[in-house]
Amino acid sequence: MKNFKLIIEYDGTFFHGWQKQKEDRTLQEEIEKAIRIMTGKKIVLTASGRTDAGVHALGQTANFLCDTKITPEAFLRGLNSLTSTEIVIKECVLVDNDFHARYNVKSKTYMYRILNRPVPGALFRQYAWFIPKKLDIDAMDAAMLHIIGTHDFKAFEGAGSPRSSTVRTITSAGLEQLEHGYISLEFKGNGFLRFMVRNITGTLVDVGLGKICPDDLMGILNSKDRSLAGTTAPPQGLCLMKVEY
Repeated sequence: MKNFKLIIEYDGTFFHGWQKQKEDRTLQEEIEKAIRIMTGKKIVLTASGRTDAGVHALGQTANFLCDTKITPEAFLRGLNSLTSTEIVIKECVLVDNDFHARYNVKSKTYMYRILNRPVPGALFRQYAWFIPKKLDIDAMDAAMLHIIGTHDFKAFEGAGSPRSSTVRTITSAGLEQLEHGYISLEFKGNGFLRFMVRNITGTLVDVGLGKICPDDLMGILNSKDRSLAGTTAPPQGLCLMKVEY
């Protein structure tokens, strides 16, 4: 039995998220199907974590166990020929059999992109949240400092997704202004709750619009009350950039 590790890039626009479902098109199902065609075996592909419908990835990590003579190089070529153009297997390597793409994660980095200008974009509308009203970038940047560290992020957790613990550690969070009105928000941490980045982003946008003050973010965190946080940012602006082990 061999353990294959994949690094995957995908455009999640037309997928109903990562996790396999009965009727909807998912990333896990499509890649597993391609592996099944190559090996003739039904395998389970385990990712570092789920991404929701419409969310993208530049560096999703997954692994699968299979008794096969197919080499990693052959898997790389074969899977890229069998999956849709919205999915690219960037790397395929053999790893120790005790490697687990989910349980061995040390950190993840997410990026959320906003287009902040009076007119929308034509080319990248599926990869950013368009906000026409000017945002206060300095206020948003100041607010992001409050989420760095170990906190209970229950106020930023999506409804209906209970966890044994809602405590997570954010090791870095920063904002960068890009060309053509784009703003990039980057978050690195040891783990993220469902919708956590999107809910934090929605709250930061409220800061940028002057609806709340930067220091209000700490009060929202301490309240553990989801109703005090901002709206859930739309999925198309979110991208899983990197997973570290």
